[in-house]
Amino acid sequence: MIWTTNFVECTIRHHLAVDEVIVLYKGRAVFQQYIPKKQKRFGIKIYKLCNTLGYTYDMSMYLGKQWQHATAQITATHGMVLQVIRRVEGLGHKIFMDNYFTLPALFDDLFQRKINACGTVRHDRRGMQWDVGPKSLKMKRGNTATRVRGTLKAVRWKDRWDVYILTNMHALPDEGNFTQESGQAISPHVVENYNAYMGFVDKSDRMVNSYRIAHRTWK
Repeated sequence: MIWTTNFVECTIRHHLAVDEVIVLYKGRAVFQQYIPKKQKRFGIKIYKLCNTLGYTYDMSMYLGKQWQHATAQITATHGMVLQVIRRVEGLGHKIFMDNYFTLPALFDDLFQRKINACGTVRHDRRGMQWDVGPKSLKMKRGNTATRVRGTLKAVRWKDRWDVYILTNMHALPDEGNFTQESGQAISPHVVENYNAYMGFVDKSDRMVNSYRIAHRTWK
């Protein structure tokens, strides 16, 4: 597509984020999405790769299940991420994503392509066979548990609820209980890093929303 070709003319930043956005659209399209919890309930889903400025470096439109990105070894979501990062392979970038995308197999694949990754992860996600503290174990606020498998590190941190993070770019935080005198949990560096860099796509979406592109049309 012409616009994705033009995107790469911008100098890419070292830290990137992958996420999905909904572009408002109420016309007829087979791949139109309806997500009641989103502010824009009807629209077209787009997967975007953005940098610290909110600049969209690459993107791919969701056209259905998109099994063309899946194989016997990888899922459709895994394949979609590989699609949007294809222009930064081998350049040593650091990419952040949420638990919709995060998979141990995907992170292993990205590492092979010289890309480090970090993201929140569901504790029961496919490939998460190693146990980051049994779910039945009741952790106190501020507690941290860690596990390592090859280049991957899994971190479980207790704040108001359990937070699970998978990374291959951070050192493991110390295990134990870390709280302030007020009782507030002290977040590990990996959590602070994720919070600082994950919002690039949201920033891009806010910038796009400042333009009047959604108008009523005549038949």
